[in-house]
Amino acid sequence: MCFCHKIIKVKYYKKHIREDKESDMDKIAVLIPCFNESQTIEKVVSDWKRELPEAVIYVYDNNSSDNTADLATKAGAVVRHEYSQGKGNVIRRMFREIDAQCYIMVDGDDTYPAEYGKQMANLVLKKRTDMVVGDRLSSTYFDENKRPFHNFGNCIVRGSINRLFKTDIRDIMTGYRAFSYLFVKSFPVLSKGFEIETEMTIHAVDKNMRIENVIIEYRDRPEGSESKLNTYSDGFKVLKTIGKLYKNYHPLGFFGRISTILILASALLFLPIAIKFLQTGFVPNFPTLIVSGFIAVTAIISYFAGLILETLTEKERQEFEFRLQVIENLEKSIKNIDFK
Repeated sequence: MCFCHKIIKVKYYKKHIREDKESDMDKIAVLIPCFNESQTIEKVVSDWKRELPEAVIYVYDNNSSDNTADLATKAGAVVRHEYSQGKGNVIRRMFREIDAQCYIMVDGDDTYPAEYGKQMANLVLKKRTDMVVGDRLSSTYFDENKRPFHNFGNCIVRGSINRLFKTDIRDIMTGYRAFSYLFVKSFPVLSKGFEIETEMTIHAVDKNMRIENVIIEYRDRPEGSESKLNTYSDGFKVLKTIGKLYKNYHPLGFFGRISTILILASALLFLPIAIKFLQTGFVPNFPTLIVSGFIAVTAIISYFAGLILETLTEKERQEFEFRLQVIENLEKSIKNIDFK
């Protein structure tokens, strides 16, 4: 089935790619999602054109009310539009539309220096790294960032993911990353907003993709430029996403924890009744005993639900490896197509 799918995809590209020049595969594509970044976008595009002249700079405008798109065009970027609001929606559109050997994702607020772009691109192009993380937290982030709750939130998210998924990613929510073609075309973008970075990280960890860390110098937004990230509402969405993805990727761990809590609750209710029964030969509180029994049954159901879902998840991981082979062959086919 996978082999047939591969053949169909490759034939589709060979048939249609000649008709649409936009389907050419770039060597390096710099992806800049933007919403009202007129104060900084010209400098960001210019910096990237200077540091990576061989790269194609894509700016995706997300319903900006200022002249972000005009300034990006003036600076030499390829400007496109995504009308569904939210960073996740923009990234989904970018990943669908652009083919490149290496993708670099960066924000349009001039907080991430372009000087690290070549190093990150080389890790993808030469070492075949799937995701390169631009690590702010190991350098200047806590000194430069003036929003203390953002600092606290980053630490909470990093600790939660590293503990739950047994990994050691230094910066979970950084918007500065580089990706391989394999990662981009195999990543199912489900998030609509700022949860997208969390989703990317967990996907790469769960699918055993190669991840590298590059420590970068972070600088705060220039005066007058405002962050689009809402500390509380977006922070809650990120934590909710972590819980949802943990359930999806590690169902036995998720439902096993619920089962353990329920078993402990059942035992706390049952033990006093059992002790009283051994002492007197009577059951003093039948309603409590019944509730304890129902909780115990729920715990058992929860555990076996997790066991069944874990089996299905393991099967999905196997199928994912076959899909990666399809994508790798598709990438080779696109590279080898003669457009003349």
